[in-house]
Amino acid sequence: MNFIGKKVIVYSMLGLLQAGMFSSIAAAAPAPLHIDSSRITYLDRDDRRDDDRRRDHDDRMRKEKERHEREMKRRPHENEREWRERQEREKERHDQSLREIAALLIGIAIGSGSSNN
Repeated sequence: MNFIGKKVIVYSMLGLLQAGMFSSIAAAAPAPLHIDSSRITYLDRDDRRDDDRRRDHDDRMRKEKERHEREMKRRPHENEREWRERQEREKERHDQSLREIAALLIGIAIGSGSSNN
């Protein structure tokens, strides 16, 4: 009897765990099963705005990379030491600019994700 009682307890706990997992999945599922036409129109407008933002992001990235390439080249009046110092400053500035541009893209992703809810 003791052996059967332990098995009943273990299997009932496993069943409760599975029920808990499935209830959290059910709660995470989208509630409405239909979308009306006004919602679809809203999503289309939002997608166009996201495309504009992504295009702006890509343009900023391209401009920053072009500027970085220009700044990394040695200038005729510079000696080796000045050039290396300028390169170090430019690398730090370039990394900071890329982080800011990436933060803009993350903001776009978060904004588009929150507008869908």
